[in-house]
Amino acid sequence: MIRESREGVALSVRAQPGAKKTAITGVYGEGRDAQLKIAVHAPPIEGRANQALIEFLADFFSLSRKDVVLLSGESSRSKVFLLRGGTLTNAQTTLASFAELRRG
Repeated sequence: MIRESREGVALSVRAQPGAKKTAITGVYGEGRDAQLKIAVHAPPIEGRANQALIEFLADFFSLSRKDVVLLSGESSRSKVFLLRGGTLTNAQTTLASFAELRRG
């Protein structure tokens, strides 16, 4: 789901466009094929869902929007985003903190 890259961190996402609100809903798949499942309020029309994902991920990982780049999956539910300048440790810590809050 999260891999270190030269420019930051690559994050695999499974988008669910057309949801009531944009939020992380869980994990899709297992092992190396796992993806962070995110429900997206925006419809999958004219790149709106992709833009909403970029904004959501930037806010979630405390990055600027220009530092979240869609690497692949422009018209697919399965996408890979680059979190430019992010570190693997910070991304894992942010996701772990979120999971703890959901359980708590």
